[in-house]
Amino acid sequence: AYTLSTACSSSARAIISGRRLIEAGLVDAAIVGGADTLSRMPINGFHSLESLSPTLCQPFGRDRAGITIGEGAGLMLLTREPQPIALLGVGESSDAYHISAPHPQGEGAIRAINQALTDAQLTPDDVGYINLHGTATQLNDQIESMVVNALFGERVPCSSTKHLTGHTLGAAGITEAAISMLILQRDLPLPAQDFSLS
Repeated sequence: AYTLSTACSSSARAIISGRRLIEAGLVDAAIVGGADTLSRMPINGFHSLESLSPTLCQPFGRDRAGITIGEGAGLMLLTREPQPIALLGVGESSDAYHISAPHPQGEGAIRAINQALTDAQLTPDDVGYINLHGTATQLNDQIESMVVNALFGERVPCSSTKHLTGHTLGAAGITEAAISMLILQRDLPLPAQDFSLS
């Protein structure tokens, strides 16, 4: 067992690490997950960045005003055995553009998405759903919209779950992967949200 701490990507990195352990033949199964609780430190940090919303989180909405911090945890069992829902590819990038802002052209996100598509041996046309990061900050949502539109166009259904859970920080990757898995497994409708003028 080991711990990863990479801020909001921590539990997503745990999923990637579990997959790599299985691929390397070191384990047959990996229990991966993440948890994060509300505390003063992240609240004060996001407040100092002027990123906290005074209202509900509205990813990609016209009136979005920033993040709402949530609290959550999740675990997932990854196995070598075939499953109905599978993690086909992963990608990651640290563009080091700014401590709290994405690259203006989304270079890091584009690199990570292209790595995941290559790893999965898929093209953008093969993708049927995208769970967006969707923090509801003006800049993040704008850059993410631009990246998704550039790589996938407007044909792929997208949603963000942060209007349901808040931003669960280190648990965001695992909670959003679990919600996405349920959407796919149970053919659930996408979580309703306002994408107007995003």
